[in-house]
Amino acid sequence: MESRITELEIKISYTEDLVDELNRLVYRQQQQIDLLAAEIRALRDQARNTSQPEQTFSLRDEIPPHY
Repeated sequence: MESRITELEIKISYTEDLVDELNRLVYRQQQQIDLLAAEIRALRDQARNTSQPEQTFSLRDEIPPHY
């Protein structure tokens, strides 16, 4: 019985460490998502505020990727 309790305590300890590590990972990913969302908003605002007329490109002006 004592050894089973010890094994369970060890498993709980590893599980707690894993949960803590996953929480840190999720937190970092959320920070990256927030940063990327802010960058997208800034780019969208910048695109709206450009006073330059949009340039139209013809596909004939593009070089095919195999050249």
